[in-house]
Amino acid sequence: MKKINCAKILELPKILDRRGNLSFIEETNHIPFKIVRSYWIYDVPGGEVRGGHAYKKNQEFIVALSGSFDVIIDDGENRKVFSLNRSYYGLYVPSGMWRQMRNFSTNSLALILASTLYDPADYIFDYEQFKEYRNEKNNGL
Repeated sequence: MKKINCAKILELPKILDRRGNLSFIEETNHIPFKIVRSYWIYDVPGGEVRGGHAYKKNQEFIVALSGSFDVIIDDGENRKVFSLNRSYYGLYVPSGMWRQMRNFSTNSLALILASTLYDPADYIFDYEQFKEYRNEKNNGL
């Protein structure tokens, strides 16, 4: 099972122009999976936390298109906080990681690219069940 160090910030291409800058994302070139689904999170009230779950199969790439927020990644043993605040950086989150998003700034916009279609059966919403799932996978069960 993947460890916390598999989650990482990836830099995206940046084309600088006096009229405004441009960045882009290409599947399997800038991120290590084929993009199957995209969604975005916006209008998050102050103090709210998003996420609080893990995926068994889905991988994600999270970009702060506007504003800033923190993403907390947890592999069941270790936790790491990634602060996203530039639209030319994104966070790769492999499957099997617990994730939460918090500290959203006013007018922040989070773009999430996903490797799978939406599937409620892929989610783990209980942290203790997540740790059990990780232990089973680590022990080959």
